[in-house]
Amino acid sequence: MLEYIQSHPSIIILPFISAIIGWGTNVVALKMTFYPLEFIGFKFKGFKAIGWGGFPPIGWQGIIPSKAETMAGKATDMITTKLIDVEDQFSRINPAIVAKEMESSILRLSREITNEVMTEHVPFWKLLSNKQKEKIYARSAEEIPSVIEEIMEEVKVNITEVFDLKAMAVEHLRNNKELLNRIFLEVGDKEFSFIERSGFYFGFLFGILQAIIWVQFEANWTLPVGGLLVGYLTNILALRLIFSPTKPIKIFKWKIQGLFIKRQNEVSKGYAHLVSDNIMTMDNVFTQMFNGKGADKLVNIITKHSREGIDKTAGFNSSLIKFTSGTDTYDQIKTIAVNRFIEAAPEQIHIVFDYAKQALDIEETMFSRMTSLPPDEFVDFLRPVFQEDEWKLILTGAILGMAAGFLQLLFVIF
Repeated sequence: MLEYIQSHPSIIILPFISAIIGWGTNVVALKMTFYPLEFIGFKFKGFKAIGWGGFPPIGWQGIIPSKAETMAGKATDMITTKLIDVEDQFSRINPAIVAKEMESSILRLSREITNEVMTEHVPFWKLLSNKQKEKIYARSAEEIPSVIEEIMEEVKVNITEVFDLKAMAVEHLRNNKELLNRIFLEVGDKEFSFIERSGFYFGFLFGILQAIIWVQFEANWTLPVGGLLVGYLTNILALRLIFSPTKPIKIFKWKIQGLFIKRQNEVSKGYAHLVSDNIMTMDNVFTQMFNGKGADKLVNIITKHSREGIDKTAGFNSSLIKFTSGTDTYDQIKTIAVNRFIEAAPEQIHIVFDYAKQALDIEETMFSRMTSLPPDEFVDFLRPVFQEDEWKLILTGAILGMAAGFLQLLFVIF
C-alpha cells in the first residue's frame, strides 16, 4: 500500500476532498431547507394553453417557506398544546386594573362623544348650563370603570370564543416566512452548526475508507459511489446525533444524549423570548380579537355593557330625552355612542398593553413549561424541520456527494 501511495501521491488527498464534500453537501442541504423564501425558477403555465398541462416547475424554494402554512401550523400546535393555555393566561388579567389604566382616556372619549351626540340629536342640550353638563359627565365618570370591568370579566369568561391563538399565530407566520425560518434557525442554531461541522469530520473518516477501497480495487466507480454514500451518511448520522438518544446513556465516564436535548434550558429561553417578542405580542393578540372570527362576540359584549352603562349614566335624563325627542331618538343616540366607542376601542386598548404584557407573562410561562417537557416532547420543537420532506435533504446531499466523487476521480487519475 505504501508503494501505491508513493506512486500515486494524489490518493492522500482523497480523505480531505471527502471531508470537504461532507461539509459542503451538509451546508448546501441546510441552505436549501430555508432558502430562498420565494420560488426561483420557471413555471410552465403557458403550456396549458396548448394542451401540455401539469408540466412540473423547474426551480427551488426553501422547504420551510414552500410549506409555510403546514410548518406554521406545526410550530403553532406546539405553542398551543404544550406551552400556552389561553384561558389560564387571561385569567391573570385583573379587570379592575384594566379599568383604572383606561379610565382617564375613556372619560375624555366619553365627554367628546356625549357632547357631539347630544348637540346633534337633543335640542335642549344647548340650553343646559356647563354646570348641568358637568353633572352628566360626572355620572358618566362614576359608571365607566364598572362598565370596563364588566366588559373585561365577560371577555375573560368567553376568551376562547373571542380570541383564537392558533389562527393568530398561523396567519402571522404564514405571512412572514423570514420569521418562520428564524424560529427554527434560532432554536436549532448550534445543531445546524454541528451538522455542518460533522459533515467534515465524518467525510474525512469515510474518505480514508474510500482511499483504502480505491487502493484495493482501483475501480473508477468506487469514488462516485463513495461520494454518494458520504453525502447520504453524513446527513443521516448528524440528524441521528441531534435527537438520539432522548434519554442519557452512560458509557464509562461519558454521558451520551441527543445534542438538542442537552440544550433544553438554553433553547427554551431563546424560544420563549422569540415567540413572545414577535408572535404573541399584545398588538397581535388584541388585533386578532378585534379582527378575527371572534370579533362579533367581542363587539356584542362591548355593545351590551355600553348600552347598559349609557342607561345608568342618563338616569332621569333618558326619560327627558324620550319625552322631548322620542324613544327612537334615544335609541339612536345610544347606538351612535356605542358604535363610536367600538370604533375607538382598538386604539384605546393600547393604553393597557404594558399591563397586559406583564399580567399575561407569556415569555416566563413558555420558558417554565418548555423546560419541564420530557425529552421526547421537547425535540418536537425542532424535529418538524427534518421530518418535512427529509428525503429531499438526504437526496440532495447524496447527489452532490456523487458529483463531488467524480471530481475526486479526476484528482486520482490525473
